[in-house]
Amino acid sequence: MKLAEEKPLIKVCGKPVIEYVLAALKDAKKIDSVIVATSSCTPKTTALIKKLGVQVLETPGKDYVSDMGYVVQTLKLGVFLAIAADLPLVRGEMVDAVVERYECCGKPALTVAVPLETKAKLGMSVEYSFKADDKDVVPVGINVIDGHKRYGDEWLDQDIYLMSQDELAVNINTVAELQLAECLLAQKNKK
Repeated sequence: MKLAEEKPLIKVCGKPVIEYVLAALKDAKKIDSVIVATSSCTPKTTALIKKLGVQVLETPGKDYVSDMGYVVQTLKLGVFLAIAADLPLVRGEMVDAVVERYECCGKPALTVAVPLETKAKLGMSVEYSFKADDKDVVPVGINVIDGHKRYGDEWLDQDIYLMSQDELAVNINTVAELQLAECLLAQKNKK
């Protein structure tokens, strides 16, 4: 994004984007604890999260998959929800719906995706898409994974949960997407 700020701290309507995600997790009834994984690349994020009283685990900062594997092994995680810090419109009931779907799917992993046309309708960029049930879909950055299944060593059989809410399509990867998030949040706050 070529901004000086760490991505989780980018302000959306005056508040760091990660605080929206933390609020959604706090509101979710199916989440019993929250741990934020940071690295040496995000020292200001680490400081904010600690100030907010949320548990932090600093990872080696190698890459997303390796760091997630580090978190799973270090904390000896069983089933966990991984969520990106750049989803300012996610809500607790959405998180609960994801966990409920995982509980019913019978697979060791679940990936949340939105239809490609949802991203296109909002004018958002797409770095990666794939086919699910003959539809082009885009992952949103929310997964549920059974950590007992050796996360990181192999591809886990997964369920794809296609959710069509515009809010889940909005993750902040560009300045235009930041502006879209601010516009949608401002509209939501007017209601």
